[in-house]
Parts: sequence; C-alpha cells; structure tokens
Amino acid sequence: MTGFNILVWLILFLITAVRLVGSIRMVPNRREYIVERLGKYQQTLGPGFHVLVPFVDRVRFIHDLREESMEVPPQECFTADNVKVEVDGVIYISITDAKAASYGVTNYRRAAVSLAQTTTRSVIGTLDLDRTFEERDAINARVVAVLSEVGPSWGIRVHRYEVKNIMTPPTIRESMERQMAAERERRAVIARSEGEKQSRINDSEGRRTERINQAEGEKQRRINEADGRAAEVRSLAEATAHSIRQVAGAVSRPGGTDAMRLDLSQRWLTGLRGLAMQEARVVLPMDLSNPAAVLDRLGLPSGDNAQLVAASAGRARPVSTPLSVSSSAPPPASTFQATPTPVASAPAPAPTWSAAPAPAPTYPPAPVHIAAPSPTDDPYRPVPGRSTELLQPVRGIPGQE
Repeated sequence: MTGFNILVWLILFLITAVRLVGSIRMVPNRREYIVERLGKYQQTLGPGFHVLVPFVDRVRFIHDLREESMEVPPQECFTADNVKVEVDGVIYISITDAKAASYGVTNYRRAAVSLAQTTTRSVIGTLDLDRTFEERDAINARVVAVLSEVGPSWGIRVHRYEVKNIMTPPTIRESMERQMAAERERRAVIARSEGEKQSRINDSEGRRTERINQAEGEKQRRINEADGRAAEVRSLAEATAHSIRQVAGAVSRPGGTDAMRLDLSQRWLTGLRGLAMQEARVVLPMDLSNPAAVLDRLGLPSGDNAQLVAASAGRARPVSTPLSVSSSAPPPASTFQATPTPVASAPAPAPTWSAAPAPAPTYPPAPVHIAAPSPTDDPYRPVPGRSTELLQPVRGIPGQE
C-alpha cells in the first residue's frame, strides 16, 4: 500500500504540475486566444504573458489575425445565354473579431468560400458569355460586397476576391477562337482601309498644295509681266511725248512747217503706191477723181511741182498707167470703184492722173471704198459710219516692207 500510495501521489503531482505549467501562456504577436472557464467564454488573450487558473480556465480557440488567402474550388455556372462555364477564384480575408469568429459561425473559412461561390453563380447568371470575360471586375466587386455584409457577424473582413479562371467547353472555345479570328480580320481590313483613306487624303492635299503654289507662281509671273508691260508703255509714252516735243520745237522754228509738209508728202506718196497692188483694199478719206484738189487740200504743190516733190522723196514711184476711177455719186460722200494697174519699176518724169470716167471694172478683186472728207477732216482718221478698214500710208500695205 505504501508503494501504491506513493505512485498515486506522484501521478497527482505530475498532473498538477502539468496543469500549472499549462496555465502559463505566452501569446505571440498577431494572435488571439479565446479562454473559457468551465465551458463559458471568459476572455480573449492578446499578445503577451498570461496566467490562467489551473483546472478552471482553458484555451478554447486560437486565431491568427493576419490576412490569409483561401482557394475557391471550381464550380459550374450557366451564363444568361445558357452556356456552361467553370469558374474558380481566390478570396483574401482576415479576422477582426476573434470572439465572433469563434462563436458567430461554425467555420468562417468554409462559410466565406460557400458564400463566394453562390454569389459568383448568381452574378454570372445575369451576364452573357462575352460579357462574362469582360465583367471580371463586376463579379469581384459583387462577391466582396456580399461578404462584407456578413463579415461583422462572422468577425471577419473580406479584403478582395479575384476570379482565377473561366473555363468554357471545347466547342464554345473553338467558336470563340473563330469569332476572334474574324474580328481581328475585320479590324485589319478596317485598318487597311483607314490607311488607304489617309493616304489618298494626303495625296490630294499634296496635289492641292502643289496647284495652289503653281497658281501663286503663275499669278506672280503675270503680275511681273504686267509690271514690265506697264513700264514699257510708260517708256514708250515718255519717248513719244519727247519726240512730239522735239517735233513741235522743230515746227515752231523757221522753215519747220515746210519741212513737216515735205515729210508728210513723201510718206503720203509712198503709201499711195499700194493702191496698184491686186490685193489692196483701202479706205481713203479723199476724192481721187480730182487729184489737184487733193494735193491742194493737203497743202502740196500740184502740176509740175509734184514731180519735184516725188523726186526729192526718193522713195515714191509714180503710176505709169492712168488710174481709172468710176464714180457712182458726186464727191465727197461717194463710193468709187477703182481698177488697180501695175506699178512701173522705173521712175517717170511725173505721175499722170486721169479723171475721165472709165468703163465698168473688169477685174475688181475687192472694191476700194473712198470717202471724200471735208477740208477740216484729218486725212488719217476713218469717216464715221463707213468702213473702218484704214490702211496707214507708211505701214501695212503689201509690198512696202
């Protein structure tokens, strides 16, 4: 009996010692212990040194307050267009109230995973297949919102939820791949068309700019040419004005008037040589049926003095054959038909004029309209109301170049 008693007391001592040592607890950082006394919640032990009442207090739950991730197992879901997909995810939670996590729910981890799965199925059921891949953020936000509603009662906090994979059947995957290939092809065609469009726009802009530049250059060229012509006209006008002043000065001198009359006579007689040409068609403000009156009106000598004037000119060649003039009305407002005759190349002593009426012309290539002006008319000015084909006495007559 003595040995048995000793053994019993030894066992009791060992149990007491173990209990005494077990009542001393060192709680690590970011951990919380739930203590029950005689089966009832007593306290929550935070980090540090704690001593419990032996045989009465007992640590019932130990919770880690750090954030932890939990895998959400794959589950089958149906989209709004009745396509079956398989979805899994990851949830990140942490314990905020150790007492609620211990007594508010039997297993907060399993409860959070189950709620995340059901919420994911309900959200995917409202989306089409194409939107399911686009609305990942909406699914995640919806799951986090639902878990946050029950988090305080479970003593947990849901930080985030992420959908990992959305698996579709092989047939759906193949059709989606074909659809994506067609979509990429469509985008490539659109990109090519946009490139061609932009290229054509750039080409047209370049041609437009080129034409504008050419037009500006042509405009500047014409402006320069116009300025040059204007300068030329001014120079000619100044030269003409200077020559007129010189002529006026020469005429005002003694003998200037006679010299001017002599020069005009030479020019007039030289111009009259063209009347003998076959293709001549001239409008002259004079009456050729009376040469003496014409010369007197011009202030030129008549008769034998005309030969002297012609000889002094050196360029006038008299008509060797008389000029036949047919008058249909009395001068000066009459129109005469003249038959031109060849002009002799050798000079004659004096020009011979015949005022006798001639028979009807036998070779009139073109009528010569001669209008007799009044004594005050300019011999170089056309008569108003009649033909304005005026051939200048010096220039413009065939054969005089």
